[in-house]
Amino acid sequence: MTEQKHVGPEFTGVPEPQLVTPLDPKELDSVLQVPVTLSLEVGRTRMAIRELLKLNVGSVIEFERFAGEALDAYVNGTLIAHGEVVVINDKIGIRFTDSVSPAERVRNPQATEAAQETP
Repeated sequence: MTEQKHVGPEFTGVPEPQLVTPLDPKELDSVLQVPVTLSLEVGRTRMAIRELLKLNVGSVIEFERFAGEALDAYVNGTLIAHGEVVVINDKIGIRFTDSVSPAERVRNPQATEAAQETP
């Protein structure tokens, strides 16, 4: 009977631990200056192009979201939070009432994409 020799690294199914090096403050500063787009979604609806072409000044479009329901807040297309409209010095803003955890954003990225595609 011949003995088999194992060649190469042994696979145990457990990845090698990775060393995390602290981020240089200069690198962190450059990351913190990257611009992002924050957008709020009031509501959605679907309509045929025929209906869209009939819209004019004074037309009213009904959205699927109820009055008083939280708005969705997106950063670069990723859902990050829900909130309510507030007025600050005659301008509108948002008060976050709920946030989507980073773990949930990573765990379920399709939910964010689906929320943007479906009404």
